[in-house]
Amino acid sequence: MNAPLRIVLALSMLTLMAAADGAGKVPAQEAPSQNGQSLSQLARASDLVAVGQVMETEYKYTRSFPSEGSAYLKLLITYKRNRPGDDTIEVREKGLHPHECYFKPPGTAGAGGRFLVFLRLDPDDPDSYRGLPVGCALQVLVRDDRLYALRYPPDGIALTDRLGDLATAFQFEDRHALIDADEITPKRRDALLQEGLIVPYGDGFKYTHGVDLTTVRKLIGAEALSSRGRE
Repeated sequence: MNAPLRIVLALSMLTLMAAADGAGKVPAQEAPSQNGQSLSQLARASDLVAVGQVMETEYKYTRSFPSEGSAYLKLLITYKRNRPGDDTIEVREKGLHPHECYFKPPGTAGAGGRFLVFLRLDPDDPDSYRGLPVGCALQVLVRDDRLYALRYPPDGIALTDRLGDLATAFQFEDRHALIDADEITPKRRDALLQEGLIVPYGDGFKYTHGVDLTTVRKLIGAEALSSRGRE
């Protein structure tokens, strides 16, 4: 066998080994973002870090998409708050942009989804809040033991934290853990199914993994929660 052929075969073997090593890991689109921020960085930049539940939304719509208005969230757990206030907060947003801070309306089935929110005081109205430039919310789900977990994989904010290493399988007793079939792209659906991160459920799917909020709180860190916002 000549030298060039040996080199080609060696490179092919290395490629196969790398592919095998990647099998069973978090899909590439769910890997920690190299261009995102850590939970700690998000908390440092926030005036309010809390778990809140959507109670009501008042949005104007443009072509079926919210384009301006407010959501009202009830605070369930507050980790950081740079200004005292009521347990129900207003989160304002205007315009359409990549990291907009709009929430899905609660609907007729009761209160809306729960989220870990990272918010700043609205400079135009100090009694309300706005999202950070990089995003504002990560979904939180209710487990069968009635405790909370940050849904994995997360959507809404690009994170650098390796949450996949901390994610645990949970049984979620939360209608917001369900996904309609038309709410997820085939590529994402297939990747999540392969990893066991969703399972078929009724006419759609259901999330299966999350990160315990106590673990999330440790990732954020006490220093980030004691700092002032707008760093």
